[in-house]
Amino acid sequence: MKAVERWLSPRMEQEITLARWGRSGAASGTPVLVLPTAGGDAEEVERHHLITKLGHLIESGTITVYSCDSVAGKAMTHSTGTVEYRNWLLNQFHRAVAHEVVPAMHADGGTKLAIVAGASIGAFNSVALICRFPHLFGAAIGMSGTYDVERFVGGVTDDLYFATPRRFLPGLEGPALDLLRQRFVMLASGTGAWENIEESWDMAKALGAKGIPNRVDDWGPDYEHEWPTWWAMLPQYLRELLG
Repeated sequence: MKAVERWLSPRMEQEITLARWGRSGAASGTPVLVLPTAGGDAEEVERHHLITKLGHLIESGTITVYSCDSVAGKAMTHSTGTVEYRNWLLNQFHRAVAHEVVPAMHADGGTKLAIVAGASIGAFNSVALICRFPHLFGAAIGMSGTYDVERFVGGVTDDLYFATPRRFLPGLEGPALDLLRQRFVMLASGTGAWENIEESWDMAKALGAKGIPNRVDDWGPDYEHEWPTWWAMLPQYLRELLG
């Protein structure tokens, strides 16, 4: 039930990988795009056993899980190129997900509205994607999120403005905002080691100021910025969203 495909992204001018776990075609479940942590690849979620934790939902046909490389996250992690390049690549990564990855998911499993999820930088990308492309995603699940990435890319250009919800949401109006107000953003964080729940509260304030439905869940000091936290969170929230 696993499949992997790769292609050269014309938007990012480099290769990207998309992996799938679960059924395809008419029998596929709700598509769930799980974005990696900062430097992760498409199969990170499998190596770190998150796919195992989602096993019942996958095997029952409730969900079909997809994941793609964190191309921009790798550039952040390794300080690749200039500040301008890293800003550009982040913006282009979001465009590549919207215009290449999601269409590939549709071709594989139909056109059901996807849920997008991720942890750490993956949480930032998840929230950014639903805010930028609400016609593609029904809900976002951000776990242990870092929602302002200026310190990782090294500075701000116009590309970062358009890629960062906390920057572009205050000026968002019109049909895109109307549609986004019909979506839901889940922001979950522990308060244990390496967690900063204030990032989630700040993101919630930016969403709430524009009337975008959201919720912050505080998992407390026993939950750290580590995979076991996300093993607990993601299955719970997917069950909640899917009823």
